[in-house]
Amino acid sequence: MRELEARTGVNRETIRVYFREGLLPEPNRPARNVADYGEEHIRAIAAVRKLQRESGMTLPQIKATLNGERSELIVGASALPHLEELVSSRVGVSHGLVSLDVLVGQAPMARVDALALARIGIIELVASPGGAMLSITDAGLVNIWGRMRRVGFDEDLGFPPEILDYYVEAAEYVAGKEAQLFLERVEGRIGEDEAAAMLEFALPAMLDFFGIIRQKIFLRNIGDRTKQGGDIMVVKPGSAPRKV
Repeated sequence: MRELEARTGVNRETIRVYFREGLLPEPNRPARNVADYGEEHIRAIAAVRKLQRESGMTLPQIKATLNGERSELIVGASALPHLEELVSSRVGVSHGLVSLDVLVGQAPMARVDALALARIGIIELVASPGGAMLSITDAGLVNIWGRMRRVGFDEDLGFPPEILDYYVEAAEYVAGKEAQLFLERVEGRIGEDEAAAMLEFALPAMLDFFGIIRQKIFLRNIGDRTKQGGDIMVVKPGSAPRKV
């Protein structure tokens, strides 16, 4: 425990609270009064701290989200990787899944939305004896579209979930380009730990950066169309702009 405190910068009483809340995997106990902690404990403790600091989540909220329970807190995109890390370290990725039935209990259209998003490749549904399951991140995507529905983005206005298929192509292009540029510049020049630290900061930061750019372009197009009655310019990756 002393070594775990030193590696994480978190005191043992706080770590014990994390264990009591079920947020950390139980250590191996080769003998009485001996506990072996591994890298998974270090990563999980770091993930809990980041969720508390960056997302303002309380320990009960973190636990409820991991268990697929309803929470009034809207989980931001930057919190999802930390939640996935907790799921992975706590029970293993293969078991750290949310039941689709749980989502349906919260939002009646969740099954329709999940099936549609799975068909176009945005999320992945995992078959299990108890029914379809999905990861914390994919559950978050289904919940986001459920919130979109509640403000009017539904089939009546021509917004079925399948309309999001263009996101897959755009994301493949942007993320692929980002990965290519990153590796070209750092491979062989810095160590894995330094590269991981850079990405830990950059991924949520660039998500915000891209979101702001996209919002600016969206509002500019909407403004041009409404003020002048003109066409909206659409640029597909690798092709010339076209008007719609």
